[in-house]
Amino acid sequence: MTSTAPVTSGILAVPDGRLYYEVRGGGPLVALVGSPMDSGPFAAVADLLASDYTVLTADPRGQGRSEIDEPDKDSTPELRADDLARLITHVDAGRAVVLGSSGGAVTALALAQARPELVSAIIAHEPPLRELLDDLAEISAAADQMIATYRSGDTLGAFKQFFAIAKLPLPEPVLQEMFGGERDAHALESDRRFFLHEFRPTTDFVPDIDRLRRISTEIVIGIGDESAGQFCDRTSRALGARLGIEPILFPGGHGGFMEQPDAFAKKLREVLQDN
Repeated sequence: MTSTAPVTSGILAVPDGRLYYEVRGGGPLVALVGSPMDSGPFAAVADLLASDYTVLTADPRGQGRSEIDEPDKDSTPELRADDLARLITHVDAGRAVVLGSSGGAVTALALAQARPELVSAIIAHEPPLRELLDDLAEISAAADQMIATYRSGDTLGAFKQFFAIAKLPLPEPVLQEMFGGERDAHALESDRRFFLHEFRPTTDFVPDIDRLRRISTEIVIGIGDESAGQFCDRTSRALGARLGIEPILFPGGHGGFMEQPDAFAKKLREVLQDN
């Protein structure tokens, strides 16, 4: 069921910037978060959930419509978790269930560790935790090369290397269309933030396994049912092994909420009802 509830948007001031957020619907609080992705791609799922939930979405710091005072300040999971804690408190709709996808899943893990009293459950959908993998050195070297390629001025080449690291199949014509043409100033700044200030801090994050086992927050690990063998499939399963949690399969791949919003929302509802 698609909600006809209006979308309320706002700007929340934080010590070093301003966060753009949107709220839909009414009921228990569900936050949908990404990184570096802004709130836009979550809109379809947010609309589908808003008939029964208060749904919070936001642009992460330095991306989309969220501004920071120091453009060269790294976007760490801890800082993004603090931002999300402030947003949850500001919305004032009780403890949240947080679905974080990709870098947003790392944000959700950092929030659960730091402020478990704000979060009843987190659904970590494909967190890119490279520190948990046995081939860390190889992946780290590839990441160094990717960042060097970006610094050399070859943005398209850097994105090609990123998708190779992630083992996300993206045809050459799609890559050319998305990243090979003329890009506006906003897109160029988003690229710069991602490659120089967000990729490393996010993938370098090491979850506190003992802490996550002790807190009352329920932890769910989600993997796309089309993600087998991809980087985030491997990192998600590695996290699950350390926590003793069997991952749950969600429809689609790494961006299943964009690819199959109806099926993804249906599965998410099932998980929400269990938590």
